[in-house]
Amino acid sequence: MRRRLRGGRTSWWSTPKTSCPFTPSTWTPALEIQSPESWDSFPLFQLLNDFLRLDYHLCNGKFHKHLQDLYAPLVVRYVDLMESSISQSIHKGFERESWEPVKSLTSNLPNVNLPNVNLQIPKTFIRDLHWPEEEFARHLESRIKLMSSNMIENCVKRTRMAFESKLAKSSKSTDFRISPALCTMFNVMVDAKDQSAKLCAMEMGQEKQFHSHIDELIEESVKDMIQLLVAKFVVILEGVLAKISRYDEGTLFSSFLSFTVKAASKYVDVPKPGMDVADGYVTFVRHSQDMLRDKVNEEVYIERLFDQWYTATMNLLGTWLTERMDQQLHVYQLKILIRITKKKYRDFRLQGVLDSTLNSKMYDTVRNRLTLEEATASVREGGMQGISMKDSDEEDEEDD
Repeated sequence: MRRRLRGGRTSWWSTPKTSCPFTPSTWTPALEIQSPESWDSFPLFQLLNDFLRLDYHLCNGKFHKHLQDLYAPLVVRYVDLMESSISQSIHKGFERESWEPVKSLTSNLPNVNLPNVNLQIPKTFIRDLHWPEEEFARHLESRIKLMSSNMIENCVKRTRMAFESKLAKSSKSTDFRISPALCTMFNVMVDAKDQSAKLCAMEMGQEKQFHSHIDELIEESVKDMIQLLVAKFVVILEGVLAKISRYDEGTLFSSFLSFTVKAASKYVDVPKPGMDVADGYVTFVRHSQDMLRDKVNEEVYIERLFDQWYTATMNLLGTWLTERMDQQLHVYQLKILIRITKKKYRDFRLQGVLDSTLNSKMYDTVRNRLTLEEATASVREGGMQGISMKDSDEEDEEDD
């Protein structure tokens, strides 16, 4: 019997006198020849399911339930295959990843670390199935969100490991430069957080919130990356301080240098030794600040990094000076430290570091010590050749 429905649509359903075309005996042979590991069988399911679920008389009927029973294991199998394929793709992608920034639909991210591109496919696949049975539909949704969560978690962990590895292989001197690749890794974390909210968030009231776990992992990973980078900056400053430690009072090198400079200054204009060390450090700091500010897409990460960078290096300067509390600084040490301290303070202030961070107790300690040493050196050496802890218009013009 054929029944006319609204909109002119015709529905077939069984009566004692008629045979409905939607019966297991009619369609099962066609369904059974579909490959269980191919897209080809699912358009057929979508076609039949969409027709059946929209028909009041056929929805969840005998054939509709048979169709679901037949396809449920195929859907599970196909989701398993997609998960395995995406996992392998991410693994191989990381092995080839150059971390060079490329333009994408979202931001400057490397192709391999766009899990949303791959994971959007299973999400769309499950959505388009319109699975009629609610419990299994919720299971599929949860499964896809868990898959997305696992894949994004994998990307985040691999990115953090790559960051540490790349940083460990880089220079420990003022020749170090922040590479675009390091900035790209920070941006991967930004993108992972955005995609986690889109792909992994469950509806309110559901037990598992996969994106919350990912957010915590990203936060910890970014924290580790910032600490690693700050540690690198500290090592570089330690290298600078190691160079000027040769001028410590009472060392053979310091005595020999003072004698040589005094003797040579009678005949030639002796250049200022050691200022290239300070200039090299200042250049390194400014280049790093500019690169991070320009390439990293998350302002919060930049603010956190600059705060910790300034604090850690200022603490190092204070510790270095405290270890020489009973010594008088050599004039070359003093000039280098004054230049580094003043430029550091000004540059980080220009980058938006708060006054409460800039004017820390350690900064006051460093400034007071250098100011005192400068007064002593001015009397002993007869001047500092224009280098001073005091602010001056001339120095501002030099900075410009």
